[in-house]
Amino acid sequence: MSPITSETIHWGILGPGTIAKQFATGLQAVSGAKLLSVGSRSQEKADAFADQYDAPKRHASYEALASDPDVDVIYIATPHPSHKAAALLCIEHGKAVICEKPFTINAKEAEEVITAARAKGVFVMEAMWSRFFPAMAHVRKLIADGAIGDVRLLQADFGFRTDVNPASRLFNPALGGGSLLDVGVYPISLASMLFGTASRVTGMANLGETGIDEQAAIVLGYPGGQMASLTTGIRINTPHEAFILGSEGHIKLHSPWWKPATMTVNSGGKSEEVTVPYVSVGMNYEAEEVNRCLRAGKTESAIIPLDETLAIMKTMDTLRSQWGLKYPME
Repeated sequence: MSPITSETIHWGILGPGTIAKQFATGLQAVSGAKLLSVGSRSQEKADAFADQYDAPKRHASYEALASDPDVDVIYIATPHPSHKAAALLCIEHGKAVICEKPFTINAKEAEEVITAARAKGVFVMEAMWSRFFPAMAHVRKLIADGAIGDVRLLQADFGFRTDVNPASRLFNPALGGGSLLDVGVYPISLASMLFGTASRVTGMANLGETGIDEQAAIVLGYPGGQMASLTTGIRINTPHEAFILGSEGHIKLHSPWWKPATMTVNSGGKSEEVTVPYVSVGMNYEAEEVNRCLRAGKTESAIIPLDETLAIMKTMDTLRSQWGLKYPME
């Protein structure tokens, strides 16, 4: 992919829903980025979103957005089951892509997207926004500098309580419902950032009346003996904390750890609270990473490369297989 040398990188948003509004807000805080175009299946929704976020172009189909010659990169914000088709459409038209998590429904779909992106030579990245916060970059530096010694264990959770609604995306299997793909992917991705690809995967889930995982406990093991103990749910509020435990200390990411700003670092017997603030809503940092990559002519981000995204999808596939959770489209 040729580096983008223009002063402004022009963005498109595919699927103007709730998460897209957060991303559009974040994008406003990114230097050298402009929301140019919005794509929806409804002209009315495209117009309303574009008016709210000052986007001059609006399209009544995803195809029209993907083929817009003035768009450099497209953020995909549709529900889980349509990620693959939307990403393949954008890739076919040579557009760079940042796709909301979970990247796809399963690893097979992820492989299709990754294969297409590499064949076309275009940039694609999973929108795991937690990775890109300044505080998370600080965590990586602390670990690289040996502040807590050899990192051995992660304990992390992400769960919230909501009422059962069989028609909603959270409880409908046809929409990829359940806690794992919606919020469980966050602690699994954090474990991946720390330890790499899990070699042992196990867990237990409670499948609710609609057949999706309403809560789950997950244990991941790694070749070096490291472990991750993770919990997730959509019927239970959890503390939203993460503990990274090393041989010489530990790091506690304060709630909400997935939107990190404050941590307690216990190193060498001393404890210190550290705040690494962020600006805007936080999604601006993943957009900044995309801009950096596009200006450098890269087709992947080193912070969350595509092979890692695929490995995370495989881990979630393994868990669902153990739980007997299969979506209708699979």
